[in-house]
Formats: sequence, C-alpha cells, structure tokens
Amino acid sequence: MKKIMKKAAAVLMTAAIATGLVACSQAGSAPAADASQTATEASDASKTFKVGICNYVDDASLNQIVDNIESQLDVLGKENNVKFEIKYDNCNADANVLNQIVANFIADDVDLMVGVATPVAMTMQSLTEGKDIPVVFAAVSDPEGAGLVAANDAPGANITGTSDYLDTNAIMNLIFANNPDAKKIGLLYDIGQDASTAPIESAKKYLDDKGVEYVEHTGTNVDEIVLAAQAMVADGVDAIFTPTDNTVMTAELSIYETLADAGIPHYTGADSFALNGAFLGYGVDYANLGLETANMVKGILVDGNDPAKTPVMTFDNGTATINTDICKKLGLDYDELNKVFAPYCLKVQEITTAESFEK
Repeated sequence: MKKIMKKAAAVLMTAAIATGLVACSQAGSAPAADASQTATEASDASKTFKVGICNYVDDASLNQIVDNIESQLDVLGKENNVKFEIKYDNCNADANVLNQIVANFIADDVDLMVGVATPVAMTMQSLTEGKDIPVVFAAVSDPEGAGLVAANDAPGANITGTSDYLDTNAIMNLIFANNPDAKKIGLLYDIGQDASTAPIESAKKYLDDKGVEYVEHTGTNVDEIVLAAQAMVADGVDAIFTPTDNTVMTAELSIYETLADAGIPHYTGADSFALNGAFLGYGVDYANLGLETANMVKGILVDGNDPAKTPVMTFDNGTATINTDICKKLGLDYDELNKVFAPYCLKVQEITTAESFEK
C-alpha cells in the first residue's frame, strides 16, 4: 500500500513539475508572441507613402479636385492598411513658386507627385526627369498636345493622369439650342492657358462653319478678365463661351453679375463655373475626376501599376449644369431649357450660386 501511495505521489509530483514547466514556458513565450504581433502591427502602420500635391491656383474647379483626392486617399489608405502622407501646396500661378514647390517635394523624397492643371504637370515632368518619382496629373485638357504623354492610351514615361478634355461643339450646340438667332458670340479666355487653346480654336471653326460672328477678349488675371467682360457687354454679344480656363474661373465671382445684368448667358466648360455664377457649366464632374485621380495614385503606389502603361483617364462630358439664380435673372425658364437641352446632353441639372470657395 505504501509502495502504491509513493508511486502515486511520484506521479502527481511529476505531473505538477511538468505543468509548472509548461506554465513557465507559456509565461516566457507570451511576451515573444506579443512582440511579434506588435512588430507586425508596427510594420503595417509604418507603410507610409508620401504624396506631394501642388495646385495651380485657388479656384472652385481645382479645389474640388484637391479636396476629393485627399478624401479618397484617406479612404483608400484605411481600406488597404497603408497611410498616404499628403504634402499640399498652391503656387497661385507663379512659375517661380511652382518650381520651388516641386524642388521641395523632391528634397522631401516624396514617393509620388500630383500636379493639378497643365502648368503644374509640365513643371513636375521637367524637374523629375531622370528621377524615380512618378507623376500623376489632374485636369489636363490635352495631355498629348502639351507633350506630357506620347499617347493617352500608352503614356510611355513615368507620368499619367486624368484629363478634363472638353467637347467644345457640344457647348456650342447648347448656345444655339437656347438661342437659334444668336448673331454674335463672345470668346472669353486667358490666351496663356494651355487648357483654352484647342477649345477656342474648335469654337472658332464651329462659328465660321455656321457663319456666325465672334469677338475675342482675353485677360491674364482677375482685373483683366473683369475689363474683358465689360468689353463683351459693350460689344453687344448674344452669349459668351469660356472653356476650362482657370483664370476666368478665378474671376467668375467678379463678372457673373455684370453679364447677368446685361442679359448675356455665360456658357462654360465646368459645373464649378456655374456654382460661382456662370449661367451654364458643361463637362467634367471635377469631384469625380479628383476621386479617380486618387484611385490612380493608389494603383501606382500600392498595386505597383506602371505609369508608362497606365492610360490617361478621360470622362463623359455629357452633363449641363444650369445656375437657376442666373437663369431666372436672364428671364429664362429652367424646365423649358431642360427640354431644349435634352437632345444635346446626357443630363441637365440645376445649381445655385455659392460664393465661398477658399480652400
């Protein structure tokens, strides 16, 4: 009996020792497991991409783009367990400032640059030549014509992006759908804006083919555009066309009342013009353009897409946005215009004037 009891005690003692060893082993290995998990989490958290965004000028269209790039990158970062560290700046159409901003991005060792509008994209392309920094542009009307890409479907270099190409003929059709008897059309733009060159030439050809007179007035800043708008009133134009011109966009809040008081509808190349007082904006949804630009940034940095093989993205230009405040002031009926414009648009939508677009 004693022998059995001794044996049982020995077994229990052995079990106790074994249990103790296991417990010690687990206690000792727990911190290692936590350390491993912490290292993994730290690795995920440290997956940060630095993105330098430069805006050309502070206006409704371009600010819409930047806002939507930033918000979409925030969403994409959370979805993909990465962080996009954004360095934002605005050159305010100053070439010297623009060069310094891009140089700062390079010095900060950004992983990718986003250039909003053609002049910014071209400067980024030039200053990043020979460097391993991809560039994604936004709102470049004619990437091929500007020499940014070899072809829209195959850029061929370390740059790609989104285009706000404008179907000028579609806007001209709207002008004459509303006023078939229009005799004189005003062309209001900044002669130095690359985004205006091709659309203005297209507008001239359209009007020449139709046998309609046109006058041109240009400006390179807000004050000059204000004077140009006043000259349009003096010329007695029946309507005014402006493409996706950032200078005029910036000046829109300063000229829309002058034109409306004179009974002149201002037809423009983006809904954001209408938001700032133009009669009508036709073309790209800049909020969506910004979102898709962000998707392209994520594709390059996270998915490893090659910019040289990533086609430039263009958008449907089929939405006409009418400012109902101005519509009423011009003595026009929105519901009637909706019917008149329907054959020339995929959609007609209304908007009212908003005078706060500072970023």
